[in-house]
Amino acid sequence: MSTDSRSLQDRELRVGMVGYAFMGAAHSTAWRTVNVAFDLPARARMALICGRDESKVAGAAAKLGWDAHTTDWRELVERDDIDIVDVCTPGDSHAEIAIAALAAGKHVLCEKPLANSVDEARAMVAAAAKAQAEGIRSMCGFNYRRVPAVAMMRQLIASGRIGVIRHVRAVYLQDWIVDPQFPLVWRLQKDKAGSGALGDIGAHIIDLTQYVTGQKITGVSALTETFVKERPLPSESSGLAASSGNGADAPATGQVTVDDAALFLARLDGGAIATYEASRFAIGRKNGLRVEINGSLGTLVFDLERLNELEFYDSAAPTSEQGFNRILITEADHPYMAAWWPPGHIIGYEHSFTHEMRDFVEAIANGTDPAPSFVDALQVQLVLDAVARSADQGTVWTEVEPALAEVAA
Repeated sequence: MSTDSRSLQDRELRVGMVGYAFMGAAHSTAWRTVNVAFDLPARARMALICGRDESKVAGAAAKLGWDAHTTDWRELVERDDIDIVDVCTPGDSHAEIAIAALAAGKHVLCEKPLANSVDEARAMVAAAAKAQAEGIRSMCGFNYRRVPAVAMMRQLIASGRIGVIRHVRAVYLQDWIVDPQFPLVWRLQKDKAGSGALGDIGAHIIDLTQYVTGQKITGVSALTETFVKERPLPSESSGLAASSGNGADAPATGQVTVDDAALFLARLDGGAIATYEASRFAIGRKNGLRVEINGSLGTLVFDLERLNELEFYDSAAPTSEQGFNRILITEADHPYMAAWWPPGHIIGYEHSFTHEMRDFVEAIANGTDPAPSFVDALQVQLVLDAVARSADQGTVWTEVEPALAEVAA
């Protein structure tokens, strides 16, 4: 039974989630919390979780708080007692699962990046548009939009506090694969992940900067690098490096087929120029996302590792008082914060997902379109594609195709 046929009479949205690893755990925490933190027009229920391994998904269901489990995502999508399908799988299955779920009349939340290719993302946009006509909603999970400091950054820029945007500087730096003996996991394989640092973490800073500035990237000049080109194959059971099986000490290896780092220059449609860097080889940087926006009247800085704060330089202040001011984003009139704790009491990474679920549930219950939409996510996919093509062609300047042109086509 769809949410439309029930008309939310029992004010409940039954969630089925595909995937139970890192993102599955983060989403589960959010689904468990959202009903308690927010007064919602409909209650979310964690009805069903799906994974390929029976014992592992059963354990995940018990640990993460799901009512039931299955090993067949097609069963989950087709069940009448599921209203929302939450896709937390590797990128190679996003399109197939999301398109099937939309066709079955399910609202869809899909993790980022939307797909592994522009063609897949385009097909997902078409499916979402068809479903939208029937009142079915879809959203892509760029969770950093829901960090209160990021939402506040967007408000300050939109209100003109830093004037005309001149520069955008964005980095996302990690170091979890610097060891050459780290195994060849799925995130290092193009057929499963689509790309490496570019799509995994670069997609975040592309979306975040476009969100806070209100400007879209129109062209790029890029380079990418794979520093470690071969890695040990993971053991099926442990995920650690597997033996070659020939009696030698060296483990069996496979080719890394994605980038370890990506850097690019960009122009935005509002006149700003930008630099972006995404790397998994920045030793000492565990999850170092930092964005600085320079305008004609001031500067705003966000650092994910200090996610309850914004830095604000206001050139309108007297010269004797100018300097970067720290804004602590914990007041009840800051975005999302009224649901949490008294001023000065900070929140964390997991709260961004809870805010994401709140916005999605409210959009479904109120019959409005959530953001970022699949069209928004397609636009990010088109930037990723332009970056990859530019790097492949020796950093040649490459225009980004407008997402709306894809939809119109």
